Amino acid sequence: MLREFSSGALVLRHRQKQWWVAVIEPGREGEPDDRKDVVALPKGNVDAGETPAETALREVCEETGLNATLVTKLGDIKYVYTRKWAGNEKVFKIVSFFLTRYQSGRINDITEAMRHEVRRAYWMLLFEAPGKLSYNGERKMAEKALEYVKAHADELA
Repeated sequence: MLREFSSGALVLRHRQKQWWVAVIEPGREGEPDDRKDVVALPKGNVDAGETPAETALREVCEETGLNATLVTKLGDIKYVYTRKWAGNEKVFKIVSFFLTRYQSGRINDITEAMRHEVRRAYWMLLFEAPGKLSYNGERKMAEKALEYVKAHADELA
């Protein structure tokens, strides 16, 4: 079985006395609507020579248009999927997720080249994320982020 390693992040921003998280709608215009309602976190494959944390920050920038700073690692998601586009190979995947803090940039200000991966990026209230993210593992990471924010409110303020 093949193995893949990816990394992603929850980007936090404090605005209007609330915590927000950057999310993406994966896919591209003209693609079948089967992914149109997917709400996900920015993530991608770890490139050679990169640490998972570096990958998370790079993917945030590429997929959302934001620059962020690392706060802490939230955890890993592990699952098996089938590559339908490559001979139905089974892949064991580990995705490391990090909690990051918004530093600069405008949400959805991404290159045209990235539009093949991301339809749009937008801000969502953090407390809504566990109920609105499409993937179970990412919902769990949002719950961990909520717990972290509650436990470290003074440090993050």
